[in-house]
This record gives sequence, C-alpha cells and structure tokens, in this order.
Amino acid sequence: MKIQILGTGCPKCEKTTKVVKEVVEELGIDTEIEKVTDLNEIMTFNVMSTPAVAIDGEVKVAGRVPSARALKKLLK
Repeated sequence: MKIQILGTGCPKCEKTTKVVKEVVEELGIDTEIEKVTDLNEIMTFNVMSTPAVAIDGEVKVAGRVPSARALKKLLK
C-alpha cells in the first residue's frame, strides 16, 4: 500500500501527515508514506484544494484534515 499526502507544507498539510503516520503506526500497516509537495504533481491528481490523501494513487480525502477515525475506515 502507498499513501500519498498532497500539500505544499502548510500547517494543515503537516497535521494531515501527523494523523496519517499515527494511524498507520496504530494499525500496524506496512505502507509507504510519501509527501507530494510539487504543485504540478498535485494537479495530476485533479486536486484543487489541499491537504489531500491518496491511497494507491486514488484520492480519498481532499480539502481538509482527515480525522483519525475516518482514516482508519479507509485503511481497513
């Protein structure tokens, strides 16, 4: 599994990264976490507002910081 966090590094993007890492660690999932900060690359996901989270190349959350509970549902 590959999780990509799309965002330029704003406080909400950093919070999203923290939540993703905490949930992955809590669930014990073997995954690659990648931060995508390049705007051109973010645009290839058709995301217009960040932060966003993509799982295996598919955007699951966009324009908000996901809750730990919502992420757990997506990752299970």
